[in-house]
Amino acid sequence: MRRRQPPAPAPVPFSPAAARAHRTALGLTVDQVADGLAAHGVRLLPGHVLGWERGEVTPTEEQLIALARTLWCPPARLMGAAPATLRDHRIARELTPDQAARLLGLAPDTYRRAEATGRWTGSEEQTRLLARVLALDLPTLLRLTGRTADLDARLRQVVQGRWQAQLAPVARLVPVDPATLERVLATLQSEHHTPTSWGTTPPPPRPEPTPRFWQLLAEAEAEAGAGAGPGEGAGATPR
Repeated sequence: MRRRQPPAPAPVPFSPAAARAHRTALGLTVDQVADGLAAHGVRLLPGHVLGWERGEVTPTEEQLIALARTLWCPPARLMGAAPATLRDHRIARELTPDQAARLLGLAPDTYRRAEATGRWTGSEEQTRLLARVLALDLPTLLRLTGRTADLDARLRQVVQGRWQAQLAPVARLVPVDPATLERVLATLQSEHHTPTSWGTTPPPPRPEPTPRFWQLLAEAEAEAGAGAGPGEGAGATPR
């Protein structure tokens, strides 16, 4: 019986124009780039480098990271667009799947499955580590772990009723300082329940809860950071 082959990995996001622009800006020839790649463990002919720049072939993950190191730029600069997936963000941090799994305390197969399926099953602590290891802001963290819809639903309940009941569920989704989160949820709820008197002009339409939540959280953390001493600022990325 013929053994089933695993599916080929999706092509790595890559911009031929960006690779060519970075090389020419450094004044390097394709031969010199090939030599630089070899110093980083990737041995290819100069013609292969030209093939990348012409869009004829796409580098692998290992080759893209080696090329970025050779051209003295972050891998994201060669992707042609901002990282959009868990895999993109990992490559942007110059990590292999096994390295990322080890840093997150996951089995390599478990981490690879999360990248392949887009479904994150890590614990709360592993989710915090994910944000730190891949340098993810909180909205991106929720999107990549499939929790955005849950947050949307929780915040709709915040503006429709008592915010206290949603504090613990939202805290599990958005790992920030509890006191800051309390203040943000209370403000969000109060903005949607400003009383009006008979005959007065109706209030303007309220913004959608989720974008307003992120705005209020950013403002609260900036205020906390401004009032903290050196090294005590409240960053957006969980610790």
